[in-house]
Amino acid sequence: MRIARFSLNDKVRYAFVQTDQNDGKDYLVALDGFPLGPQEVKPTGERYAVDSDGIRLLAPVIPSKVFGLAKNYQAHTEFMANKGLSDIKVAPEEMVIFTKPSTSVIGPDDPIVIPSFSNDMNYEPEVAVVIGRIAKNVPVEKAMDYVLGYTCVNDVTLRDVQGFDPMWTRAKGFDTSCPLGPWIQTDLDWSDTHIGFSLNGEVVPEAAGTTAGLIHSIPAQIAAISQFSTLLPGDVILTGTPNASGTLRPGDEAIVHVESIGDLRNVVVRG
Repeated sequence: MRIARFSLNDKVRYAFVQTDQNDGKDYLVALDGFPLGPQEVKPTGERYAVDSDGIRLLAPVIPSKVFGLAKNYQAHTEFMANKGLSDIKVAPEEMVIFTKPSTSVIGPDDPIVIPSFSNDMNYEPEVAVVIGRIAKNVPVEKAMDYVLGYTCVNDVTLRDVQGFDPMWTRAKGFDTSCPLGPWIQTDLDWSDTHIGFSLNGEVVPEAAGTTAGLIHSIPAQIAAISQFSTLLPGDVILTGTPNASGTLRPGDEAIVHVESIGDLRNVVVRG
């Protein structure tokens, strides 16, 4: 099942996303409430093509907080070391966890804005986990019971700022640094899902990978984070980028592709 958040003539709503077998197009089946709340939601009977006039897909959630894992794939760890961006050549045994504020979140087709204080902004395609219910001190074996679904994310990072920002607060938390979308997919083989990236219409093979290469699994991430921070419905965990990252420049079109979810597209502008 796919769950989308969208606006119709500037009114924000939620919908199930269904593919019409007759024309092959995706349609938004509007819902009468908030799918992350305690109340049951149901379809209103309204249906809109995703590409209809007046329809705009939004970030599927606005989380209270976003957590991310760094160096959670060996290939990315080696890439950063080979580029001289890190002294760590082997993925660390302990999780390296950072945060992004809710104000960093944008949706599909929203612009990624390069801040005036940076000249080296990088893409990092990843799978994001969306939490479905309150999670505190969750054991690993129960962790997936707290997941609503998954979405695409671009963990945009200011690589030059990261070098002198040891907490990565500005490097990863600036406005527009967390594109999410296009929707939440509730059914996913999270243990082996392919991640891809294209830049200006060209596939970037060195950025690709699969969640089978995660150092710390998704259940382990949820369990660890819930030990120190209560996860609320709609909170998001960025699970790590699988391989190489690269520079984004003004005018670039960045597309994150995650198998069984779809494509998250954004264009880069200079702030």
